Amino acid sequence: MRIKSDKNYAVTLLLCYFFGTFGIHRFYVGKTGTGIAQLLTGGGCGIWSTIDFLLIIFGAFADDEGREINNAS
Repeated sequence: MRIKSDKNYAVTLLLCYFFGTFGIHRFYVGKTGTGIAQLLTGGGCGIWSTIDFLLIIFGAFADDEGREINNAS
């Protein structure tokens, strides 16, 4: 059993959907360095933020400590 993050799945997903090109979802989960990189590159011209969105949907996105984003209701 993997340890779950205290970050909320729905919040992470919505932040990525609406503000993915700015990396806001990465700031939310504590990945400040890559959040700044996404902010400066426009989400990797949209590619990086799209990949992150898919990773979040399929449960493969983790917080800064490698913990799975919590999908519990």
